[in-house]
Amino acid sequence: MPETFKAILVSRDAEKKQSVVVTDLTEADLMEGDVTVAVEATTVNYKDGLAISGKAPVIRRWPLVPGIDFAGTVISSSHADWRKGDKVILNGWGVGETHFGAYAERARVKGDWLVPLPQGMSPHDAMAIGTAGYTAMLCVIALERHGIVPDRGPVVVTGAAGGVGSVAVSILSSLGYHVIASTGRSAESPYLIDLGAAEVISREELAQPAKPLAKERWAGGVDAVGSHTLANVLSMTSYGGAVAACGLAGGMDLPASVAPFILRGVCLLGIDSVMAPKAVRMEAWRRIGTDLDLQKLASLSTTIGFDGIIDAAHDIVDGKIRGRVVVDM
Repeated sequence: MPETFKAILVSRDAEKKQSVVVTDLTEADLMEGDVTVAVEATTVNYKDGLAISGKAPVIRRWPLVPGIDFAGTVISSSHADWRKGDKVILNGWGVGETHFGAYAERARVKGDWLVPLPQGMSPHDAMAIGTAGYTAMLCVIALERHGIVPDRGPVVVTGAAGGVGSVAVSILSSLGYHVIASTGRSAESPYLIDLGAAEVISREELAQPAKPLAKERWAGGVDAVGSHTLANVLSMTSYGGAVAACGLAGGMDLPASVAPFILRGVCLLGIDSVMAPKAVRMEAWRRIGTDLDLQKLASLSTTIGFDGIIDAAHDIVDGKIRGRVVVDM
């Protein structure tokens, strides 16, 4: 009999009703790819929560194993860059959306989608960072390239108690920025201060319809929320500033005016982590290794087992999770 392994499988019936089950698969069930990996750690991102809960159309192939991130060890490879025993990371590339993902003990993917696990970093650490942390680093790099350095003034991070926000606060503060953290959970203020936030403001300050221009409050920002929050952040960004947008927890709309762009020269920097080229990914993971205090990972992450994934997916969509969730497989 072929060896079996545990997996979460999301299916949909003829009436498009979604179901989620834990099942056993074999390697013959996996999708096409030239590298097979033993998944050692994964994580629960907001997108994973949307996929499992069905609250947004993340999954576009049925049935599917969800999970957009994993770290593990190569079992077999016909790809020139990878050998059995190599330690690797995967983020994005449609895995967990159109290709079987991380919520299984085995994954078969294209070798071009993988990056090496940085020296001195465990699979657990890599998933405490995960797509959220990698995306946060892409945001920081984008701000730097636009000239938003600490001397330019404060930077705001929205959705600061979430995965992207928590890592962004930590990285930006370690680089010397004055970080203003915006959160809807006032009880998380001590957590955000511990991560390095200089100020914590209520989400409500940014939740109402935005004025075309408001008082200048920050030189730049990292936004994981979208909608009215992003519109307000833009209206409050100082002359020549920039905002890196990477999320939609508050909505996909952007009810803003052109005023910040044409009267203050503000730039909106779009951040995509899913299809980013390998060179961009390698740079982000290199910078994470130098700019993120790995000792802080313990404070911004919670560890669960495979059996806790489904509950955690619902909790993250309901705003009940702080920071990062690591799954030890």
